[in-house]
Amino acid sequence: MARNKIAVYVWIVDTIESHRHITLEELNRLWCNSSLSDGNPIPRRTFFNYRNAIEEMFNINIQCNRSTFEYYIENCDNEADSRMHHWLLDTFSMTGMLSNSKDLSGRIIVEDVPSAREHLPVVIQAMREDKRIVFDYHPYTRSQASKGVVICPYFVKIFKQLWYVIGHNVADGKIKTYSLDRMTNLNISSTSFKMPEGFEPQSFFKDCYGITINQNDPKDIALRVSHTQARYLRALPLHHTQSEEVHDTYSIFRYRMLLTYDLYEKILSLGSNVEVLTPPELKSQIITQLKATLAHYQ
Repeated sequence: MARNKIAVYVWIVDTIESHRHITLEELNRLWCNSSLSDGNPIPRRTFFNYRNAIEEMFNINIQCNRSTFEYYIENCDNEADSRMHHWLLDTFSMTGMLSNSKDLSGRIIVEDVPSAREHLPVVIQAMREDKRIVFDYHPYTRSQASKGVVICPYFVKIFKQLWYVIGHNVADGKIKTYSLDRMTNLNISSTSFKMPEGFEPQSFFKDCYGITINQNDPKDIALRVSHTQARYLRALPLHHTQSEEVHDTYSIFRYRMLLTYDLYEKILSLGSNVEVLTPPELKSQIITQLKATLAHYQ
């Protein structure tokens, strides 16, 4: 039996999910042909132990149809759980694949990004215990660090390969977003807090792209996008409100979102492949930033 249990768990979930319904005999036939196997089938008792471990680790429930004796993945109760499950599986799958490809290390190029390895476990622990956290914060926009920032950590979010914690700033009474890679001297306070009644982290950023938010109302946005760029937006939608109106040589994508810095930055990154049609204030903002950029080259 393979020693890397995480890889085994991921293989089992991936296999059952890809087949939708599968018996233990069929699963073992595939297992014996996999690179993780030593050629022997998984004993029934061991498989049951794996099922329990998978549920505990990934919160993924493998059920059995008693009439057909086929195993299947029980549907997640909500979209947030579904995204978390797939993210965890993708992460572990990639980790296992890379660890087994050391002989190709010179031919696998990965991006070097700031790591949240040091701070994320501390924040997660504070969230689990409902404790405040205290840290110094060094934003890129200021030369001096903010000392002794105290927040109640409500939830964490990953965006563009960086981790952020969103929580209630005790000093000014506002909910703010902090990048973990800009923190130093992070500690868990002995002071407890309670999540506000009815607060739903999944709804906090529902009207925006990225991790910036404001108090304005969402706007109806229309972008005219080139035929080639439209393929990318179909594959990777900017927002859950995205809809598309297809034309011969272009598409019009419509959204309902807040006008934020992250959205401006994203639209500008698409260059000449996108044109803002509405609202006027978004179009004006993009034009202003494009003119300011062009002025540097004149």
